[in-house]
Amino acid sequence: MKPPRSPDPATGLDRPAPSKNPPRRVFSRVPSDAPPLQGLAPVVSPGTVVLVLGSFPSARSLAQGRYYAHPQNHFWKILQALWPSHPLPPGTASTERADWLLQHGLGLWDVYGRCAREGSLDASIRDAVLNDFAGLDVPRLAAIAHNGAESFRHAPKVIDALRESGHGVLPAYKLPSTSPAHAAMSFDHKCEAWHTVFARHGLVA
Repeated sequence: MKPPRSPDPATGLDRPAPSKNPPRRVFSRVPSDAPPLQGLAPVVSPGTVVLVLGSFPSARSLAQGRYYAHPQNHFWKILQALWPSHPLPPGTASTERADWLLQHGLGLWDVYGRCAREGSLDASIRDAVLNDFAGLDVPRLAAIAHNGAESFRHAPKVIDALRESGHGVLPAYKLPSTSPAHAAMSFDHKCEAWHTVFARHGLVA
């Protein structure tokens, strides 16, 4: 039986109740002796107010060493739409883009630190290990924004880890995925959902 769903107060989207079942194992053609994939380092600073968490970087992002490198992913396009008066640095300028995020109080990471996976789809992830959220130095952190359902599935564990490291019980939001695989929602509706959460925590007007 699927867990009950309730509207998310921030976005109006369905929010699944936390599941007590362990993460499901998904068949993968990744060879059993293949080394695990290692994720990217977090983009955070002591001034980070909202931390956006994806699931795990795409194959292209891992190859290029930068977040959301796929040209059809809406992540950077949404942020540029939310902050139109602050030009987004070029896609190849990963350091400049990281600084651009931090200047706006936004942090970026993934729920998984390493995993086995063929391709880039979340459904192919297996043997995943969560990142060490308790080790983050983010004293002003006020909220977690999960980019998609796979990331949001681990919201309780992320919140618990941060609480144990000295934070209060932070709100966790499920945002519509920016992945090109999530085409059911229009770009404008995605922007509206992201804007609602960012405005709630003072990142946009």
